[in-house]
Amino acid sequence: MSYDYLTYRVEDRIAYVTIDRPEVLNALHPEASAELARAFDAFRTNPDAWVAVLTGSGDRAFSAGNDLKVTAARSGDGDMAIPQGVPFGGITSGFECTKPIIAAVNGFALGGGFELALACDVIIAADHARFGLPEPLVGLVASAGGMHRLPRHVPLKVAMGMMLTGRQIDAAEAYRLGLVNEVVPLPELLPSARRWAAEMLRCSPVSLRTTKEAVLAGLGLPDDAALQADRDSGRLRRLYESEDFIEGPRAFAEKRPPEWTGR
Repeated sequence: MSYDYLTYRVEDRIAYVTIDRPEVLNALHPEASAELARAFDAFRTNPDAWVAVLTGSGDRAFSAGNDLKVTAARSGDGDMAIPQGVPFGGITSGFECTKPIIAAVNGFALGGGFELALACDVIIAADHARFGLPEPLVGLVASAGGMHRLPRHVPLKVAMGMMLTGRQIDAAEAYRLGLVNEVVPLPELLPSARRWAAEMLRCSPVSLRTTKEAVLAGLGLPDDAALQADRDSGRLRRLYESEDFIEGPRAFAEKRPPEWTGR
């Protein structure tokens, strides 16, 4: 499968998705969003890819968000004109994937770029990265999940302060607020993302998928309701019936590393 606006490869069970529009700070137009949707669907359905790393090309930007020049050229009312059924960035809405996704933020993550990072499970940031939702400054809103995900990641007043001013924050403040998991110098960004992915690969893929599915399904539910949903959904039964469920305790008893199959 070929791509014009990104690169995609799978190596050692890690899928690397790199937005490749550095001339516009990796901003996304509809065609790029459609390609991201294709790439992440390929990751989701590939049994040999267990973790994904999403980043941008170059050293300036993860993604500057919506390509406003394309928007202005195609629509007089500010509509992003995303193809029907394709969410901005491919994964910001309607995308269900229980495999872990790591965002390696290599610079600006603004607007839709920030929303794309928020849609990932773990965020590693280069120390020069910046985050923000400046949509109101250009007559838009953070409609690709930012208005809802950001207040779930940081205190409401902090989120409202950012969204109602368009203010950007640096990587250090994002780490202090709990928005990112780690801040590293740019040369260490991808090695750090690979390290996080390697730590995930030490775990059972079935266990990780079950964990992510349960956590996301239980957000907003009382504890007892979330626990009941785990039982009613069948996700725990699928874990208990998996090969990994047998392999884990067996490997521990035999004092050897487990050999996960993801089945």
